[in-house]
Amino acid sequence: MKTIISIYFLLITSIAPCLGSHLLVPMDEQQTNHLKAYGVTFWVLGQEVEAEWLLNYRGGSFMFKNQPSFEQELVIRGVSYEVISDAQAIQIKEEIAHPESNMDLMRLDAVPKIAVYSPPSKQPWDDAVTLVLTYAEIPYDVIFDDEVMADLLPKYDWLHLHHEDFTGQYGKFYATYGREAWYIEAQNQFEASAKKHGFEKVSELKGAVVRKISDFCLGGGFLFAMCSATDTYDIALAAEDVDICDYMYDGDGVDSNVHDRLNYDKTFAFKDFKIKLDPYQYEYSEIDNQAYERGLREENDFFELFTFSAKWDPVPTMLTQNHQKQVKGFMGQTTAFKKRLIKSDVIILGECESVDEARYIHGTFGKGTWTFFGGHDPEDYRHFVGEEPTDLNLHPNSPGYRLILNNILFPAAKKKKQKT
Repeated sequence: MKTIISIYFLLITSIAPCLGSHLLVPMDEQQTNHLKAYGVTFWVLGQEVEAEWLLNYRGGSFMFKNQPSFEQELVIRGVSYEVISDAQAIQIKEEIAHPESNMDLMRLDAVPKIAVYSPPSKQPWDDAVTLVLTYAEIPYDVIFDDEVMADLLPKYDWLHLHHEDFTGQYGKFYATYGREAWYIEAQNQFEASAKKHGFEKVSELKGAVVRKISDFCLGGGFLFAMCSATDTYDIALAAEDVDICDYMYDGDGVDSNVHDRLNYDKTFAFKDFKIKLDPYQYEYSEIDNQAYERGLREENDFFELFTFSAKWDPVPTMLTQNHQKQVKGFMGQTTAFKKRLIKSDVIILGECESVDEARYIHGTFGKGTWTFFGGHDPEDYRHFVGEEPTDLNLHPNSPGYRLILNNILFPAAKKKKQKT
């Protein structure tokens, strides 16, 4: 009897893959853990198996061949999935391919190599991207100025910048934290690094770093920046060869006629902005839409994701995949971008129309792309220096964190060939 049962079990398990040969990972409201779903898809790609991103189908679902190890991984990570047959998979693809549907299929066939730009010393704040990468179990390397200046960026496909000040003003924390041990240590380390690389000032080193990163994008790299790394990046590009740092930051004063000497042609996203030259003011420029200008509270601070044509605009469609089109806002040193200061060729992915601000923007540079996302932590409305990191176990379905992970998978995508 035991022998018959064993044979029956073997027959069933051998037939099962034929009955259900695909795994569909829904990304609508039925998904129990949206964030880890990205991690599983990334892991599948690492097994040298192609995955498919079903744009605008059930919240931007994923689909790949059914293998016992894949199903086991989905179970272990607590990700919802459906086992479907070949016929069902074909039916889904036919629905997506229909000319009148605003859906498309994006093939994912490569594992992006990810780098996070972060100082070697511990900072008194967390980074939303490293938090979600760790939670989703997506591997990444931490690099900083040494690696950038050694021209190691071409080793990577995707680079993240977060709470970084590329103007050389140490986050403009002088007035509040200038006597704190972590601030003094960071300043000493940055100054030593500048001298190591042959620069007299930290601002000069950071200027060289942003130019290296621009070359990375020019050659086909993907750049994703959040919080203060967004506007300070463009400020550093515009202020090349212009001293915008006061004496407590670099030992001397600010150049005269600063605003007449800014070159907005060099920037990625912003134009015609004025720099905040007060060294005691916790703000870099007028790009950031500040709290007193926005007039919003946590209860009514939301931004809307645009809906793009999946078949004609696959890139912005990928970047806005979500199970919610209205995303709750969150603050940062740089929270949002004044729309009047955004260049005309920039794609606005998400905005708060009532206060005329963009929260999530995208553009191309050479063969590569960049994406800027305002704010610090999508699940902590007002994150203060020194606070504990967000526990993503409490936010497995975060729409804001999903936007970050869209950018992680974006470099893996290969658009299917169009019929002619």
